Amino acid sequence: MRISVADVIALPVAERLRLLEAIWDSIVEVPEQLELSAAQARELDRRLAAFEEDQALGSPWEEVRARLERAG
Repeated sequence: MRISVADVIALPVAERLRLLEAIWDSIVEVPEQLELSAAQARELDRRLAAFEEDQALGSPWEEVRARLERAG
């Protein structure tokens, strides 16, 4: 069974979020296959350093997900 991008976009936001979460979970299971550019690595390091300096800059995943679901 093939699903097109248009089919995915036509799904309700909550369904797209569940799909996105499943895809992301499958990606993080094989981190060695995820190649970052030098610029991406620097940006991640910058964001992590900013978060470690002031943890109020971040939001827990549950809050972010709830905001996204309300927006959709």
